[in-house]
Amino acid sequence: MGKKILKTIGTLVLLAVAIAGGFLLYITLSDYKPVEVIEIMSENNKEQLIEQGVPFTVTTFNIGYAGLDKKQDFFMDGGKKSRSSSKNQTISNLDAISSFMKTNQSNFYLLQEVDARSSRSYHINEIDYLAKPLEDYSYAFAYNYKVAWVPVPIFNPMGSVQSGLLTFSTFKSKSNQRYDLPGKESWPIQQLELDRAFIESRFEVNNGKELIVINLHLSAFDEGGKIRKQQLDYLAAFLEKENDKGNYIIVGGDWNHALPGTTPDRFETTQAWPEWLQQFPEDFNPSGFKWMVDDSIATVRTLDIAYTEGVNFRAVIDGFLVSSNVDKIRLQSTDLAFEHSDHNPVIAEFILR
Repeated sequence: MGKKILKTIGTLVLLAVAIAGGFLLYITLSDYKPVEVIEIMSENNKEQLIEQGVPFTVTTFNIGYAGLDKKQDFFMDGGKKSRSSSKNQTISNLDAISSFMKTNQSNFYLLQEVDARSSRSYHINEIDYLAKPLEDYSYAFAYNYKVAWVPVPIFNPMGSVQSGLLTFSTFKSKSNQRYDLPGKESWPIQQLELDRAFIESRFEVNNGKELIVINLHLSAFDEGGKIRKQQLDYLAAFLEKENDKGNYIIVGGDWNHALPGTTPDRFETTQAWPEWLQQFPEDFNPSGFKWMVDDSIATVRTLDIAYTEGVNFRAVIDGFLVSSNVDKIRLQSTDLAFEHSDHNPVIAEFILR
């Protein structure tokens, strides 16, 4: 009897090792490994040129894959869940986000965490869902999270993920490119992580110059911020190179840092400052650039628990960095009370000198 038990245990151990080994081999062979620069096709491209001296609006919004509404938590932030609560709720969140975009009518939308086909959002193609009612916009999409299967949390795994950055515009783009950001986790963690990137979109201006619009989403959970520093160094070098050419540049997105000139202390909370949130490093100072940030309204909330105003920690991590030849007319975050995403959108009106 004892030998049979030992044999059974041995067989189970070998089976577990084989399954784990097979899974590691699978995620290694299927790992998304983009080159540094990838050309992206612009869908439904427009003919309108940007005019120097004529105002236009830009909105940045992390939509949280239409699954991180106010009733949700997220396992990476100390919660338990990794998926939207239901397909119907995902659609409800998408409808609300789409309605906001149609009503707001910005000339540009810089969206982050848009799922192309993921288990966590019930395989809804959120790109098509958002693009359909915005027929007057062109759009470009780039992956920054493409994993065959994320096996955590164990009892409710995130599953397959295809997600990324999505830029909408009412203007004619000359080109759209995905730039891969440096800084990777060690194997096999990186095989389950995001491949951080930004979309660079170039637009003709009627004075012969170019407007460069960058849609980015930086890392959040890297220990000590080492990866974030590599990403910011890469971005700074890129921006200074383009600024030297005299182009207009607007960078918007989810920076995953407490942005300069803001303090989470102004937002009521019962929670401590979360470990993942860092102050923006003082040594990030690309020459010829200025921050455009609204410090009066929080743009993100913690996800260890569902949202309750006055309880969750809140901060400003979404905003814009622009070249000195871009002037602000107005800037405001929109308080949507985190009803359909864990972020609030930020809207800016700019004019090119």
